[in-house]
Amino acid sequence: MAFSPTHPNLLATGSGDNTIKLWDVSTGELISTLSGHSWSVVAVAFSADGEMLISGSWDKTVKIWQISTKSEIASLVGHTDSVSSVVMRDDGGLIISGSKDKTIKLWRR
Repeated sequence: MAFSPTHPNLLATGSGDNTIKLWDVSTGELISTLSGHSWSVVAVAFSADGEMLISGSWDKTVKIWQISTKSEIASLVGHTDSVSSVVMRDDGGLIISGSKDKTIKLWRR
């Protein structure tokens, strides 16, 4: 799970139902559900400006999401096993993912 750095009440959570859920923690309300992964989502991280979210999944992919439109921007493919961690550099130009395939991948936007 990850809190938005620009909207402190916005929480993103990965889920075993292959989705990412966006929550308003001040009300407990489910704001949106992002679908696109084909297996459990186990890692999420916001960009520093809060405009993008990245997710890692057991489906071996890293996805980039536009928060304002709730849509998938890109799917990064290259790991040969489950993605277990993701992070985005402050400027959003570099995404780093770790996988059960024993690799760390650097992705440039």
